[in-house]
Parts: sequence; structure tokens; C-alpha cells
Amino acid sequence: MDFLDPLERTQVGSDVGTVVIARALDGPATPIEASWRDYIFAEIWSRPGLDRRSRYFIAIASAASSNGPVDVLDDYVRGALTCGDLSLIELREAALHIAVYAGWSRGVELDRSISRCAETLGLIPAAFAPIRGEPWNPQERVQQGIDEFNAVMGFPGPPPVTPFFEAGIDNFVFGEMWKRSALDQRSRRWITLVGVSESCAPTPIKTHFHAAMASGNCSAKELQEFVLQYAVHAGWPKASIIQGAVIAMIRNFEAGLGWDA
Repeated sequence: MDFLDPLERTQVGSDVGTVVIARALDGPATPIEASWRDYIFAEIWSRPGLDRRSRYFIAIASAASSNGPVDVLDDYVRGALTCGDLSLIELREAALHIAVYAGWSRGVELDRSISRCAETLGLIPAAFAPIRGEPWNPQERVQQGIDEFNAVMGFPGPPPVTPFFEAGIDNFVFGEMWKRSALDQRSRRWITLVGVSESCAPTPIKTHFHAAMASGNCSAKELQEFVLQYAVHAGWPKASIIQGAVIAMIRNFEAGLGWDA
């Protein structure tokens, strides 16, 4: 039997962590501090199952949604900008996206972190496209949202029969936000998966994980890896719910079945 060297694991964690958060890791003074280096960075961030850009989206969205220490969120944002894995405008767009799926308070939390890190790094403010820059017909916007929902989710969007569906889902979420070009669909998908996972709402969880595969945005193996990355900030009990849903949706998808089969 081969044995793994704890000193090697510590070195890997130190090396990976220094890159991920763009600063040298402090020598741990407590077990929780040591676990960041020797487990989260050494054994999760170093895994080959997800590209680093995707891990940043998952980690940033999870940290923003967990109402945890702002310095943890700042570490991720600074690291993503320093590595060049995410641009300033992509992060600004991510803040808008997480606002929809985790609440505007969480979106503001991320947006303020981005501002702090951008100022520290001396970055020029990023220009952004208006939420909508041209006049529109309200009925056409509803239909555009329904069509975009179909493209993203793989089944028809909800009819505008309530304010939530009309003004929320059809008009803004899919009629405007998902159509914005500053983030590609795969990136938006990771943020969305964190948001629906945080909700613990069975239908959004099942539909979005199934759609992640049906759209080609994510592979089954990547979704399995997502659960572990998400667990860092959500905790293992909440992530276990998502693990069960992922297994079920992979089974349905590979059998050619819908999310509700």
C-alpha cells in the first residue's frame, strides 16, 4: 500500500491556495485555518474535474450566498481577477445574476467585494451595457422571455398569469438578464446552480440541473464535481440534498427522460 505524505499535501495546498486567492497563505493558527490549506486548496481546488474558471464562479456565488466573512469573498474575487480567469465586467454581471437567484442583498454583497478588490488592484472601472438600451413592446418582451426560458431550460417558459411569472420570470430574468452578453450561458449556469441549491426548492433544483446537461453547458461528471465544490460553503448536509438530486437528474438525462420522470 502506498502512503501519501502530509508534508506534500501541505505544499500542494500552499501552492494552489496562493494562486487561487492571489496572496500567500498565512501559517495556520487553528484547525480551521489549517483545513483551508490542507483540504480545501490541496484536495478540492486541485482536482481535475472542473476548470478553475468554473470553480471560481461556484466558490464566489457560494461565498456570496452564505453571508459569511467578507474577506473570504474578497480573496476569491481578487484571485479571479489576478489570475485573469474572470474579468471585471464578468464579475459585475455575476453580481447581478446572483441577485436574481439568491436575492439582491447577496448581489450587493458581491458587488461591493468587487469594488474593494478593483480599487486595491488599481483597475479601471468596467463599462457595462444598460439593462435595456432600446424601447420595447411589453408583449414582445414577455414572448422573448418565454423563448429564452425555452432555450435555457429546454421546455416552454411559464405563461404570464401572475406578477411573479410576468414581471419576474418572463420580463426580467429571461427576457433581459439571461440574454445579456457579458456572461456566457455556461458561466450563468454555475451561478444559477448555486442559487437554486441554496433555495432547497425541489423543482428549481431538478429543472436546472437537468437543463445544465440537456443544454450542453455541463457534463454529468462536472455536476458531480460541482457538489463537492459547493459543499465548502454550503456545508455537507445541504450539499447531500444536492448530491441526491444530481444523481437522480443524471439518471433521467442518460435514460432520455425529462426532469420530472
